[in-house]
Amino acid sequence: MKEIVLNKKKNGLAMLCLNIFLWIGPMVCFIVVQTRIKDGSLAVFPFIIMIASIILASIMLPGFKVLKPQEALVLTLFGKYVGTLKEEGYYFVNPFCVAVNPAAKTKLNQSGDIDNENKKFTVSLQPQANLEIDGGKKISLKMMTLNNAKQKINDCLGNPIEIGIAVIWQVSDTAKAVFNVDNYKEYLSLQCDAALRNIVRLYPYDVAQNVDTTGDGVSDDGSLRGSSDVVANRIKEEIQSKVNEAGLEIVEARITYLAYAPEIAAVMLQRQQASAIIDARKMIVDGAVGMVEMALDRLSANNVVDLDDERKAQMVSNLLVVLCGNKDATPIVNSGTLY
Repeated sequence: MKEIVLNKKKNGLAMLCLNIFLWIGPMVCFIVVQTRIKDGSLAVFPFIIMIASIILASIMLPGFKVLKPQEALVLTLFGKYVGTLKEEGYYFVNPFCVAVNPAAKTKLNQSGDIDNENKKFTVSLQPQANLEIDGGKKISLKMMTLNNAKQKINDCLGNPIEIGIAVIWQVSDTAKAVFNVDNYKEYLSLQCDAALRNIVRLYPYDVAQNVDTTGDGVSDDGSLRGSSDVVANRIKEEIQSKVNEAGLEIVEARITYLAYAPEIAAVMLQRQQASAIIDARKMIVDGAVGMVEMALDRLSANNVVDLDDERKAQMVSNLLVVLCGNKDATPIVNSGTLY
């Protein structure tokens, strides 16, 4: 289905003037003619003209269309697609044209798509979509943000995580959006969920060894926590490949929430704490060994004291205890002989 843009229908004001004339003109003429008939009989011909003009004016009323900026109206005539009105203005179209938008009554819980004043009732079709029912057939061409509910997904290591994304999207082809899919808003929501699962299962939550996230057969450092921009871009591309036929454009996708699932969050926290403690201890030991080496070298170079291997080992032990201990050391001063 190819979109046909109607740009030559901005004659609403002229047709409005004609419609007003059809309502008022024949009625005035009938009254004037009737008042000039002396015998009081009904003027049949002016009466017929008045009735015909009123009927014609009534038929013309559905043909007037008003569009605000970033709005579109898809029109069909007796089931055939005739075109789309996309520019703001006051239009007059064939009164028998019908505006089509299967998603008009579908209100996703997203920006630019909530109308509290006209809301009648809410239907929950799925956990991530709250649908609000009202009228209107116009299609919004604005960029909107779809913020689906958080999902629980297993990463590539099998760890359950909770993740949520926000997708900025807009309608790029109104004909495809209306005629290629049954409901383009529900279609987009489902494709976002599917794409999120397909991409997240390729990454670990944190950096892990021997994990290939790019598919090139070489392990890398990709992770959901450390490569959020790369993951979001892959999610965007995955969604875009699925919604091209629906006439939708994915502008941006961003991860809005990322955490371990509650059932393993405590265990993973302990693991992270243990890893942090090990890294800190390793740094402390490396620094302490360097300081001991420096102390022995300085003592030997300046001939301050001549220590045998046993005394050097004792000195190294004492220095490491002081430098690597969690608490301040309480030294014991020997005021007697060395031995």
